[in-house]
Amino acid sequence: MVDPLQISELANYLGLDAPQIKNHIAIVGGGGKTTILHALGKQLRGRTILTSTTKMGFDQNRSLPVYFEPEDEIIQNISNGTPIMIWKEVQGEKAIGVDPSLCDHWFQNVDNVIVEADGSRRLPFKAPAAFEPVVPSSSNLMISTIGADALGQVISSCCHRPERVADLAECMPHDHLTPKRAAKVILHSEGQKKAKPTKSKFCVAITKVNDVNQRKAQDLIESLHSLNQDTDVVPIAFEAVQEIA
Repeated sequence: MVDPLQISELANYLGLDAPQIKNHIAIVGGGGKTTILHALGKQLRGRTILTSTTKMGFDQNRSLPVYFEPEDEIIQNISNGTPIMIWKEVQGEKAIGVDPSLCDHWFQNVDNVIVEADGSRRLPFKAPAAFEPVVPSSSNLMISTIGADALGQVISSCCHRPERVADLAECMPHDHLTPKRAAKVILHSEGQKKAKPTKSKFCVAITKVNDVNQRKAQDLIESLHSLNQDTDVVPIAFEAVQEIA
């Protein structure tokens, strides 16, 4: 049976915290993007930028200093081990993300850029629309998230863009999101791997794994490997979740 990783161990597990490693990470999908964004921000070495290329709640900086498309001088003087959040602006209760080309530019001057590159309206799974996800071209790791709590649920009730999920899974929105259907969407070229830069690595993060959904998470891992045995998959338990996005 799957043994979920504690999210505090994620960077080490993925080999992202080794000396001299530079990480440009794009997080897509649903069910934990913001939690992973902040967890990696705490765990990675060096100078780190957290940002979004879509929209996120304006309260999701979680006490980090926020900058609005700052000048290069500020970027170059980011302190080691103290991440900053960068947005374009705030409109109402939403923080508006930056153009992905800015992420590529910043990556030349810092050690880590971690990008929430997709939106899911706080639902645990999704399939992208034509204009999604918004992934910077220099990203060297794409993390696709799915909440284990979505598995076995009716697609129309647990998924963002349920018609698109059903289309890629070759079923109907009123059908259940089985592990096999989820795996098909995740690995589809128009699913979670959509917009992945050619040289970027790809990892599936199954989040919110617990005793209740552990068997379904294991079935999803097996389904993913049956489609592509080389797929990197990490099941994650969240110790403390403030916000799931």
